[in-house]
Order: sequence, then structure tokens, then C-alpha cells
Amino acid sequence: MEQLDNLKAILHSKRANIFYIEKCRVMQKGGRVVYLTDGRKEKQYWNIPIANTTVILLGIGTSITQAAVQMLASAGVLIGFSGNGGTPLLSANEIEWLSPQSEYRPTEYIQGWMKFWFQEEKRLKVAKHFQQFRIEYLQKVWSTDRDLQNEGFYSDDMDIKQALERFSVKIEKCSSVTDLLLSEAQLTKSLYKIAANRTKKTDFIRNFDSVGDANAFLNHGNYLAYGLAATTLWVLGIPHGFAVMHGKTRRGALVFDVADLVKDALILPWAFICAKDGSTEQEFRQQCLQNFTQHKALDFMFETVKKMSKDGEKL
Repeated sequence: MEQLDNLKAILHSKRANIFYIEKCRVMQKGGRVVYLTDGRKEKQYWNIPIANTTVILLGIGTSITQAAVQMLASAGVLIGFSGNGGTPLLSANEIEWLSPQSEYRPTEYIQGWMKFWFQEEKRLKVAKHFQQFRIEYLQKVWSTDRDLQNEGFYSDDMDIKQALERFSVKIEKCSSVTDLLLSEAQLTKSLYKIAANRTKKTDFIRNFDSVGDANAFLNHGNYLAYGLAATTLWVLGIPHGFAVMHGKTRRGALVFDVADLVKDALILPWAFICAKDGSTEQEFRQQCLQNFTQHKALDFMFETVKKMSKDGEKL
């Protein structure tokens, strides 16, 4: 069996893989974690490189053995149970996460987080910083990604620039988390409209229950981002309940706060582009994973949470 030290050789912030698996059995075989599928003539085993994996989403028709869970936990891989396509079967259902357990989570980040978290004013300041980092990341990605630019997404286009500038100004004026959430919702609505115009989907309406078009891709991609965010918080030892924005309204709480750092930049435009191109769910998922790696999304999440844990009390 693989040694624990070898499994943790790759830092979580540098890991490249997120797996979505359905209609198969996940097990431990010969010291590796594999999934078994039924081929036309014989059963086939496929290896999962757990040392370089952050999240595994188990979709419909999937089972997993205790030995496989033990190995995944020892490698620090987050396990998610989902419905079809990596999202809940019903909009009322939340995705279920099984976090690896360890008595020796780092203590410095949660202790730093707690120094500011109980003060409402400082929580709001940290939430505002999260939103500013979100804007800066989007500007960075959309100004350098050639594939996005080929689809008409430029960070210095007038409509995009104005939407980001309006949001940036509103951030500073917000006197409560509720105000900040409303401003954030307005930004996302503006970005939906911009993406719809770029992809000639001018009749787009955000519908979380939709099973087609860009809506389904937005749901799917967002849950991939939630997986990265949940991994970041687990590795740093910060419970998801200590949110700065979503805690009062969403059970995912801090997971949603962290995922929002990258969703607009990496998920939103490609949901519309892939819908326009008639891409499959698998093709869209591969595009999202490529975006995460190319633009170092997990690194960015780690850096942001660490920075706020260290500097939040001083704001």
C-alpha cells in the first residue's frame, strides 16, 4: 500500500485533478484507488491518482468501499455525493461532502480567523476585501485568456469595465452584509447580461431548475468551484460555518464565500460559450478544470483565505 508521506507529497493548492464519476464502483485494489466500469466484453479498472486529486464527486449509480474511503482520507481527498452531472437532483437538495478527518489540522489560520470573526464591523471589511479580490481576479483572467478574448470577453470592454467599476464603488459604500449581497447580485446579473449578449443568448433568464442551456452549465460549474473552496477550507482548518457573507442564508456559508472568488471569472463566461457551441456536460467540465489549472484558481483561494486570516484583525 502507498505510504502516507508519498500521498501528501503534492500540496493541495498545486493539485490538478477533480473527478466526477457515475455508474461505477470505487474500490481499493493493489494499493491504489480505482473505479470499476462494465465494458462490453469485460469489466475495466481505471486508476485515480489520489495524490494529485483535490475532489471526487460521486454521481448516480455509484458505490464506494470502506478501504477506498480510507485511502482517499489518508491522501486528503474531499468526497462529494451528488446527483446527475455533478449537481443535486433537486434544487432543494444540497450536495453532501465527506471531509477527510485528521486530529492535526493546522491551528494558525482558524485562530487568525477567530480574532476578527466575532466583530461584525471587521467581518464586513473582510467580506469587502473578498469582493475586491474577486474583481481583480476577473480582470486578470479576462485580460490574459486568449480563448475568452476570441469569444469577445475583454476586461477593458466598456460594458464590462463599467459593471466592475460600479460594483467596486458600491462595495465601499455598503454599510452591512445585506447591502453587499445585494450589490454582488447586481454585478452577477450584469455579467449574465454581458455574457448573454456576447453569445447571442439575449433571452437568457437565470433558472436554477433548468436542465438545459447555460443554466445547467452554471449549476454544474459552480459545484466544481464549491469543491475547490471546501478543499481549501479543510486543508487550512477553518470550519465552513465561519462565513463573512453567506452564513445567515446559505448552509454552505464560507464555502460559498470562497467559491465566489473565481466563479464569475472562470465559470460564468464558459457556461454561455459552451451552451452556444452545444458542448456536452463532460466537455464543459473539462473546460472548467482546464481553467482552474491554467489560472491557478486553487492557489488564489489559498492565498486569499490565508491573507484574510492573517490581516483580518488589522483592517
